[in-house]
Amino acid sequence: MRAVIAFMWLLHWLPLPLLGRFGEAVGSLLFMALKSRRHIALTNLRLCMPELSEAERVALARRHFQAYSRSVWERAILWWAPESRLRRLIKVEPAMPMHEFEAGPVIVLCPHFVCLDVAGAACAMAATMSSMYVAQSNKAFDDVLRRGRERFRPVRIFSRQEGIKPILRALRERMPYFMLPDMDFGDKDAPFVPFFGVPAATLTATARIAASTGAKVIPVVATYLPNYRGWQVKFYPAWEDYPGEDMIEATRRMNAFIEERVREAPAEYFWTHKRFKTRPAGEPSPYAK
Repeated sequence: MRAVIAFMWLLHWLPLPLLGRFGEAVGSLLFMALKSRRHIALTNLRLCMPELSEAERVALARRHFQAYSRSVWERAILWWAPESRLRRLIKVEPAMPMHEFEAGPVIVLCPHFVCLDVAGAACAMAATMSSMYVAQSNKAFDDVLRRGRERFRPVRIFSRQEGIKPILRALRERMPYFMLPDMDFGDKDAPFVPFFGVPAATLTATARIAASTGAKVIPVVATYLPNYRGWQVKFYPAWEDYPGEDMIEATRRMNAFIEERVREAPAEYFWTHKRFKTRPAGEPSPYAK
């Protein structure tokens, strides 16, 4: 792993168009080699986009592998390039909502698009944030990942084992919470809420945290700019009247928002995650071969 990290450090000197093309080439190879991950991606696409032909889904899955691989190698720029270079490459629109960050508790809701680390870097360059973190199994990579995410401003990182209390404290201190809401962590506190019409175990944490702290929810999505020109980080208006009284309905609203963003950049959503791994009682896994 140390050799890979050293190689990534060297890559951060490359122009982004060259690095991006390198990442896509590796992704094309991985699409052919990683049969199990390809199966997961195609299963997700069959469930979520049945209107596409199988050939269209295969082409979309290949583009996803290219985009995902590219995002991994481009982290070299996020971790080691000068901040001035990142500011040239990251286009924030309409603008970083600093007045919202400073006015009161804010949940920055970042769905799992492959460029989510770019959104995190954009926020970290502007404000002190908190976030939840899953430790990596390889310590060398874990250290590099943490340093890369903390190099602009101090970031208060919590583990899932700590639960929700430190997040609530940070929000009450008016520290924005950078939240990744859309993965399958099992059925604890995760009712089955439709995602592309398919019941998906979805954490109600976004709605519950917003309800208990009065936090505004401001979504952000990071995607690629055309022609390897960098990345776009788009902030959406704070959700009005959220979450309301019904936590499940609020979670349904969140999933619907994510669906809309996925349709805008379908190759860049994280299709290789088993989003429908947890099933209602008696329902078989869609990933079984």
